[in-house]
Amino acid sequence: MKAGAIFDMDGTLLDTEQLYRDTWEELAAEYGQEPDPKFPRAVAGTNGDHMIAIIKQYYPDVDGNQFMLDCLERVKNRIAQAVPKKDGMDEILAFLQQKGVKIAVASSNSVEQIEKNFRLCGARQYFDAIVGGEEVVCGKPKPDIFLLAAQRLGIPPSSCYVFEDGINGVRAGVAAGCTTVMIPDGNLPTEEMYHICAGVYDNLHEVKKALEQGEI
Repeated sequence: MKAGAIFDMDGTLLDTEQLYRDTWEELAAEYGQEPDPKFPRAVAGTNGDHMIAIIKQYYPDVDGNQFMLDCLERVKNRIAQAVPKKDGMDEILAFLQQKGVKIAVASSNSVEQIEKNFRLCGARQYFDAIVGGEEVVCGKPKPDIFLLAAQRLGIPPSSCYVFEDGINGVRAGVAAGCTTVMIPDGNLPTEEMYHICAGVYDNLHEVKKALEQGEI
C-alpha cells in the first residue's frame, strides 16, 4: 500500500457533480444560451483562467468570469444547506487512516470551501493536508495541485495514490507520477482512462476492497 492518498473532492468524496451539472444548465438558460450537454464534463475539475477559457469555447457570447462566479456562488449556497457524501466515503477514509496512510484532498475549489464542506459533513479529521485551486498557477489537467498535495504530505508523488472521478483529474494525477485510480461520476471512462489508470472502479466501496486485497 502507498504511503499517501490524495483525493479529489467534487464527484469523488462528495456527491456534488450533479449540483454543478444542474447549475451550469440553469445558468446557461438564464444567460440566454442553449445548454450544451458536453460542457459540464469539459469544465469539470478546472478553475480560474482555464475554466473561463472553456466557458468561452462553449458559450462565446457570455462573460466567462461572471458565469464562473455565478455558478460557484450558487453551488456554495446549495452545499451550505446539505453536504452530500459519496457512499463509502467515511469507510475508505477511516480504513486508510487506520493503515497509517497520510491523506490529502486536492480540489479546484477554494481552501475555504473545502474546509467548510468537510467540517459540515464531519470528515475534516481524516485529512493531513488540504490544497485548493487558488494555490496553484495551473489547474487540472496539469499536475501542479497533486504535486503540491504530495509535498505537503511529505511523500514523493510516486508513493501516493490519486483518487479521481474526472478525466482532467486523472490526467493530472498520472502527470504528477501518482498511482491514479478513477471512480467515474456521471461520465463514462474513455479508452485512454483504462490505459493510464491503475484501476477504474464503480464506487468507493470497490476501491476499499481493492486496497484491502492489494490489487492497487
